[in-house]
Amino acid sequence: MKKITIKDIATEAQVSISTVSFVINDKGEKMGISPAVIKKVQEVAEKLNYRPSMIATSLRTGKTRSIGLIVEDISNQFFADLARVIEDEAKSIDYRVFYCSTGGDDERSEELIHSLLQANVDGFIITPTEKLEKSIDLLLKLQKPVVLIDRYFPNQKVSHVVMDNYEGSHSATKYLLNKGRKNIAVVNTNSGMIQMKLREEGYRDALKEEGIYNDSLVLHMDYNSSEESKIADIFSFFTKNPQIDAVLFLANYMGLAGLQAFRRMKFRIPEDVSVISFDDHDSFRLHTPTISVIAQPIKEIAENAIKLLMDQMTGIKPFVIEGIRKKGNLIIRESV
Repeated sequence: MKKITIKDIATEAQVSISTVSFVINDKGEKMGISPAVIKKVQEVAEKLNYRPSMIATSLRTGKTRSIGLIVEDISNQFFADLARVIEDEAKSIDYRVFYCSTGGDDERSEELIHSLLQANVDGFIITPTEKLEKSIDLLLKLQKPVVLIDRYFPNQKVSHVVMDNYEGSHSATKYLLNKGRKNIAVVNTNSGMIQMKLREEGYRDALKEEGIYNDSLVLHMDYNSSEESKIADIFSFFTKNPQIDAVLFLANYMGLAGLQAFRRMKFRIPEDVSVISFDDHDSFRLHTPTISVIAQPIKEIAENAIKLLMDQMTGIKPFVIEGIRKKGNLIIRESV
């Protein structure tokens, strides 16, 4: 099928190529073209199914009407749900989204940022990896609109939208305490990212307030280890600490590994151990019993991220750095 050009529209509408160009670039009125001619050109363009070239538009305006979205792992349901809402929000303002997954790899993250810079995206929404601070500094230096989601760097002046991770784990731990649990374990990774630190702090402070915090009930797993290795770590940790009567998993992939370890150990939930995990997942709703979670307010995070990014991209509002914290949602199911 032949690609329709502005020359085709000009021929059909019996006007000059420059007239068509002005009309389709919303400069018709400014150039003194009559409303009747503007309407005629628009009708012909629509009839011929004219689609402007993104590259040509980008060269002319410096804008691609596109957003680069860099997440940790698009196959993780939390990030997939987040990406879907961001795409819907972007679509509603006529923007496209380029997705990329970092796999938690710092080098890959840097490469992706440079690729998206070359693609001339108008703004970035990023869940940063541990050592990505320098690359984000570069974006800020280039005055590229950028918003971080899910996590941020405490010393970096950059807008971010995150869940209140401290409050989420603090209230989940308090809930377990109120249900009579005394030996509550926490399962985290050694990644050192701010959101994981805050989740562990919320857990620790809730127990310290009761005077029953026990350092030996904290498991730090290698962030980069395989799922099988995580299952083995959890299996070994719970075997060594038979007194544990409840556990807080600080991300859904840890919770999923934990459920597999418990099945091998023939643990009954919640009779032998009560379970709460961060980040909801279809498997938690389908598991028998269903698993209680601290769900992230995905829609609110996505909507706020797009809004902050649009404020930066349009420059309508004076640019201010904003840090937005949204309260998580403790969903109690059958595992407690």
